[in-house]
Amino acid sequence: MELRIGPSQWYETIRFADGVTLIHEPWIKPFYRCNIWHVRGRDRDLLFDSGLGAFSLRAHVPLVSERALICVASHTHFDHIGCHHEFGGCAVHRAEAHILADPRNDWTLAGRYATDEMFDALPEGWDAARYHVKPAVADRILDHGEVISLGDRAFEVVHTPGHSPGGIGLFEAKTGIFLSGDIIYDGPLIDDAYHSDVNQYEETLRRLSALPVATVHGGHFPSFGRTRFHQLIAAYLAGRHKPGCHLG
Repeated sequence: MELRIGPSQWYETIRFADGVTLIHEPWIKPFYRCNIWHVRGRDRDLLFDSGLGAFSLRAHVPLVSERALICVASHTHFDHIGCHHEFGGCAVHRAEAHILADPRNDWTLAGRYATDEMFDALPEGWDAARYHVKPAVADRILDHGEVISLGDRAFEVVHTPGHSPGGIGLFEAKTGIFLSGDIIYDGPLIDDAYHSDVNQYEETLRRLSALPVATVHGGHFPSFGRTRFHQLIAAYLAGRHKPGCHLG
């Protein structure tokens, strides 16, 4: 019998240090499972990405509705913006603001990846043929170097094109925390989506290597530290330049 999971079991929260909490969807296979990051601030909280949208994040994860927050999109692929429509105060890089407002399945990659194969167990009511991301309104358009303030905490916007044109990470200099989205995580990096650019990917990773990170909380897979950060960057760049590698 096909296993179906209801909303009360869909999300899991895991608390980290420095006021950071991981919210994820454990019934989605790791390759497809988005890490949703919540950061506690004095004046407001930060939500970085919002998952698939199979069930309401606001209704089933009390943490995201307790206080005022800003909901930021690391980029606009379907697995990262599924619940953005539930929040006011959304923010996105200007290169992908049109996708957040009009999230067509071909633009969000839902047409390619949003299938039953994503899951270890299907969410109740899931129908891949009918799945789509709901539009969300961006109250703030982001550019490289802007600062998102939580009152006592400040995260700098780092534009990270390569995986997608409007990809961003958020860096907190005080703690060395880098919320990296999908430009770098400890798993197979995707640089062949319809709007990926491998040359930009390489340029972005070279630039990121100078960032004084202490902890990276990626868009997928487990978090890691500075040494692994540099190992992952070196491995990608070495793979791009080995003999016979297509350089785009």
